[in-house]
Amino acid sequence: MRAGEICIAGGGPAGLAAAIAFRKLGFSVSVFDPAHPPLDKACGEGLLPDGIGALAELGVEIPAGAGFAFRGIRFVENGVSFAADFPGPSALGLRRTQLHELLMRRAEQMGVALHWGVKPIGFDGRHLVVGGEPVPSQFTVAADGLHSALRRASGLHQPKQQRVRYGFRRHYAIAPWSPYVELHWGQRCQLYITPVAAKQVGIAILSEERGLRLEAALREFPEIEQRIQGVPAVSAERGSPTMLRTFQRVCRPGLALIGDASGSVDAITGEGLSLAFRQALLLAQAFERGDLAIYERGHRALLRRPERMARLLLALAARPRLRERAFRLLRSRTGIFARLLAMHTGQAGRFDFPRATDFWPQIFYS
Repeated sequence: MRAGEICIAGGGPAGLAAAIAFRKLGFSVSVFDPAHPPLDKACGEGLLPDGIGALAELGVEIPAGAGFAFRGIRFVENGVSFAADFPGPSALGLRRTQLHELLMRRAEQMGVALHWGVKPIGFDGRHLVVGGEPVPSQFTVAADGLHSALRRASGLHQPKQQRVRYGFRRHYAIAPWSPYVELHWGQRCQLYITPVAAKQVGIAILSEERGLRLEAALREFPEIEQRIQGVPAVSAERGSPTMLRTFQRVCRPGLALIGDASGSVDAITGEGLSLAFRQALLLAQAFERGDLAIYERGHRALLRRPERMARLLLALAARPRLRERAFRLLRSRTGIFARLLAMHTGQAGRFDFPRATDFWPQIFYS
């Protein structure tokens, strides 16, 4: 099988974004995936402002009217809520399948060779191996997800930290009732609602309980359960693990990891897609300069902000009394929540993080 200078294992959003980024710099690129498009997975389907900006850099145009714009994030617990708007552009709820089609179309327009339904896909230490045959190339990108076979085959599977939870998602044919993504906090899980179209929302749960499904989880949120009672589901329930996980290294000579294969933050942050798109742009630039250390350092820097936020949110999820105190303070001082949201979405400087979290001592002494 012929390939270009760059071979990419995985044709999901991370792999396609990498293909587009390399093609923008003039490299010939081939993508290999064992599935057939459009690819879907359990995903919150929210594109935060920094992710939309990265898509624009890749030249991916989101058609007018696609998805549903939302202006910020709302937290809800026991009927009490507080919200903050993004300080800059709005975010966008967009079905994962639609996003995949947009990325695939852009890759095809740019001349990326897309190979679907090919398997098995492996790595022999030097080249990508597809269907048992090595595919010679200059460089391999592993974009094959959380359970990356290439990460293990390349010797890069050395986790520094790992925390696993489980997510399930389904879509309902109902008009969005809020201009926000809503994150509802329960005892066993978090439920978040993303508007994805004028008459459709995605509802997802995140939990440490592997066996917890949407139907059972919704009983913890009677307001939402009642709101969607009798509303038809327009997609099957789909599940996936979600991890807060980092690795010792994300590249070696001839190969780099990207997207969930390279580490991930818990889905509660909503940052998975934005991270993948930024990583794609960074990796292509580092390779063009002949210095993968740029990608290694930059990758760590990209993860730092959402990783901090993931730890903060997971701490709140695990400690109801701490969450009650934090939410009481955030409800009374909404400016703090707005600063946290601005920092989380990259719309505030890194020096704002200590200021945004200066409420922690007040939680313990309030």
